[in-house]
Amino acid sequence: MKKFFIALIGGTIMLIGFVMVVLPGPGLPIVAAGLAILATEFIWARRALRNAKGTAAKVRRKSGLKEWLRRRREAA
Repeated sequence: MKKFFIALIGGTIMLIGFVMVVLPGPGLPIVAAGLAILATEFIWARRALRNAKGTAAKVRRKSGLKEWLRRRREAA
C-alpha cells in the first residue's frame, strides 16, 4: 500500500513537472522532486536520479558556472 501511494504522489509530481516544462514554471526541478520521491521505493528511479545528477554535474562543469561565480565574487 505504501509503495502505491509513493508511486501515485511521485508520478503526479513528475507529471506536473513535465507540464511545466512546456508551460511557464519550474519544470525540471519539479520533475527531479518527483523522481526523488519515486527513488525512495523504486530502484529504477534511484538509477535515473543518479544519472540525472551526474548529467547535471557535467553540464555545470562544461558551462563554467562555478568559474563565473568565483570571478564575480572576486570582482565584488
